[in-house]
Amino acid sequence: MIIVLKPNATEQQAKEILARIEEAGLKPLYMPGVERIVLGALGDERVLQQLHLDAYPCVENVKPILTKYKMVSREVQAHDTVVRFGNAAVGGDKFAVIAGPCSVESEEQLLSVAEMVKKHGAVALRGGAYKPRTSPYDFQGMGVEGLKLLKQANEQLGIPTVSEVMEVSQMDSMCEYIDCLQIGARNMQNYALLKAVGESNKPVLLKRGLSATIEELLLAAEYIYDAGNPNIILCERGIRTYETATRNTLDLNAVAYLKQRTHLPVVVDPSHGTGVRELVIPLSRAAAAVGADGIIVESHLNPCEALSDGHQALTGPMFEQLMQELKPFVEAAGRTL
Repeated sequence: MIIVLKPNATEQQAKEILARIEEAGLKPLYMPGVERIVLGALGDERVLQQLHLDAYPCVENVKPILTKYKMVSREVQAHDTVVRFGNAAVGGDKFAVIAGPCSVESEEQLLSVAEMVKKHGAVALRGGAYKPRTSPYDFQGMGVEGLKLLKQANEQLGIPTVSEVMEVSQMDSMCEYIDCLQIGARNMQNYALLKAVGESNKPVLLKRGLSATIEELLLAAEYIYDAGNPNIILCERGIRTYETATRNTLDLNAVAYLKQRTHLPVVVDPSHGTGVRELVIPLSRAAAAVGADGIIVESHLNPCEALSDGHQALTGPMFEQLMQELKPFVEAAGRTL
């Protein structure tokens, strides 16, 4: 429930209402705005109704939040959230490009890619130290050694890092070395992991599940937010459909819809969304045009030698081309690279 106070309401009056909400066993929310104070109450709707909060003289109106997801909804917060990690920011008037290899393979491989993507304008470096692979015989990642290399890249080049956490047991090492934790598509509804990243102070990039609805994605974000972490970036990375021409079907409808329903920033992964290197640039342009806050793409200097997903990774010249072709689309959307 949202409780909007009158313009002349005082902070003390707001505290009295918040105390009553808490005494009733509900979760109080304090959201001071520029023009007026907005309060929130989360919990049993029957208990909320019994409080008769609209009877307070300082209350202008009370309205229920009808969506299942509460904290990530625009009903609770109308303005856009900007998520910051290191010197990177996702959301607001900037269009953020996160780039790097699918997996960390060696010091030379990672640092060379990191230097290239930073040179051409990437704000953060992606790279998998732990890799969830469909086949048990595929490369599974370097583990902690890969995390250390990502940390080294950050320290040498000044570029913050994004990497996927797969298990709760990995949280300590991930938080030690990585700036932004990624929840992969296969773990979008791993609720123990969502709670664990929610209890951390690290920003989270949450990818949509392979067959997840938009509401399920937002409810997964709600788990993280409810556990205490509001720094969430949503990622549309393609869903599984009957189409076999591409690896997945990139759902750009979801981007436009999410921007209306949530204040959280939304990025697009055209690498996994298509699985086809030649389609990454046009779909990146489309992501900018439809209102995304950024993209996360795979790039490798020698894709033919990549240990994972080389077929969808951009070469160095292609990444440079991507950044050049993105600019007019980003500017047309009222943003800057």
